[in-house]
Amino acid sequence: MDRQSVEQVRRFNRTVTQRIGALNDRFMSRDRPLGEARVLWEIGGGDGTTVRSLRNRLDLDAGYMSRLLRSLQADGMATVEPHPDDRRVRVARLTDDGLEERALLDRLSDQMARSFLSPLKESQQARLVEAMGVVERLLTAGLVEFDVADPTSPDAQHCLDAYVDELDGRFEGGFDPDRSISADADELTEPDGLFLLARLHGEPVACGALKFHHNEPAELKRMWVDPSARGLGLGRRILAELEEQARRHRVTTVRLETNRTLTEAITLYRSAGYKEVEPFNDEPYAHHWFEKDLDVDSVAGTQLPGPGSRDRGGRTVQ
Repeated sequence: MDRQSVEQVRRFNRTVTQRIGALNDRFMSRDRPLGEARVLWEIGGGDGTTVRSLRNRLDLDAGYMSRLLRSLQADGMATVEPHPDDRRVRVARLTDDGLEERALLDRLSDQMARSFLSPLKESQQARLVEAMGVVERLLTAGLVEFDVADPTSPDAQHCLDAYVDELDGRFEGGFDPDRSISADADELTEPDGLFLLARLHGEPVACGALKFHHNEPAELKRMWVDPSARGLGLGRRILAELEEQARRHRVTTVRLETNRTLTEAITLYRSAGYKEVEPFNDEPYAHHWFEKDLDVDSVAGTQLPGPGSRDRGGRTVQ
């Protein structure tokens, strides 16, 4: 990465922090800094949210989150109490004063957003809004964490259930996993295979899997991206991560089959170097079969974390 790119990112960060008032202890001219205001906004109305969910969404450690919540409690803006069904889980809720403060922050935030745009010509406004959308997507993509997970874990099951539901809605005649070639938990657990899980702010948003067959080509299975995370390039990244894992297991060829309705997946595979081949199995839902040779000599020397683990520091593993 060149020095000029790093300096541009730092200039951007300085401009944004100054422009949004992050340097001021009284954010939006209120009696609290940006951190407290953001937590208050994230708690929202209704039944509130768990403290764990807050930490995940804001990427804050437990100690700092506790200090922010204590300050909001001291100001009468929020309460933190055990969940009625599980006292180990703490739930943060806004008081009536907190709801009023949040509504005021919403109005002030709208005013600030308009102040960004109003000095600009209409064409400049459109460029700025478009650029902000691009920056948001790319920054969000960098927050996604990958790890090799237990396919029976709740997060993995969430992804697999969503995968089946989506195919059932998109395939003509629906999708019955019992009719499809198997990809059971034991087949997606080493040494027979592996299950790759992607999380964003601690929540599962994508998955993919490999089935190993000793000296035969490995199978790519169960690739899925949550609709909320589409547009972040996760499909391509999962595919690349699975290929890298295959190389680490000395696999020289990977195969997959797919349905003709999954046009975006077909485009992805072709652009990633997969060649369409003759059918190599009797998958009843498949219309296309693909294959790709891998260069095992290019394998990286590091391993993705095992089930339930994360890269130190919360970084995306690549």
